[in-house]
Amino acid sequence: MTRIVAIAAAGILIALMGGLWLATTLGRSDDKFAQCRSGAVAGGAAIGGPFTLVDETGKTVTDAEVLDEPALVYFGYTFCPDVCPMDAARNAEAVELLEERGYEVKPVFISIDPERDTPEQLAEFTDYMHPRMLGLTGTPEQVKAASQAYKTFYQKQEPEDKDDEFYLVSHSTQTYFMLPGTGFADFFSREATPEQMADKVACFLDAL
Repeated sequence: MTRIVAIAAAGILIALMGGLWLATTLGRSDDKFAQCRSGAVAGGAAIGGPFTLVDETGKTVTDAEVLDEPALVYFGYTFCPDVCPMDAARNAEAVELLEERGYEVKPVFISIDPERDTPEQLAEFTDYMHPRMLGLTGTPEQVKAASQAYKTFYQKQEPEDKDDEFYLVSHSTQTYFMLPGTGFADFFSREATPEQMADKVACFLDAL
């Protein structure tokens, strides 16, 4: 009788262990970046894609050339009076924090105002923000294609005075973290601090 009970107990224990193993195996994520991602971007693989733009030296470049290393990508414009310079400076600070930790990440600024943002204008803006920040512009069609690939929004606000050359551009303000060979990894809202960005980017890079 005791032997039967012992065998039954052993069987139950094996079944429980097997069930635990099965649950753990099935619940395990194949995403090596799972511990780094924001919960809201699990389906974000569609963000990003091919583009052809013009860099701040006047050279035509593709997404493969731009995203040849981990990058923080932001869509804005140099004539923006507040949001864009603040976000670009925040991104530059995050890159500097990462540099101090031994990580190299490229800050990228894509203009959504090709009418005014010439390569020369971009070079002046990006050089002020960070020595490695890359500015990109292009034709209206090229900029629109890049914006659509990244699911961003922008719209020129026509001035009330038709003779006024100054105008604003409404636009989305996410910063995208891109990895070569992987593509979109995560995004950062305006509320993210440089320290928070650096911590999360480092998590992704450590998981590579």
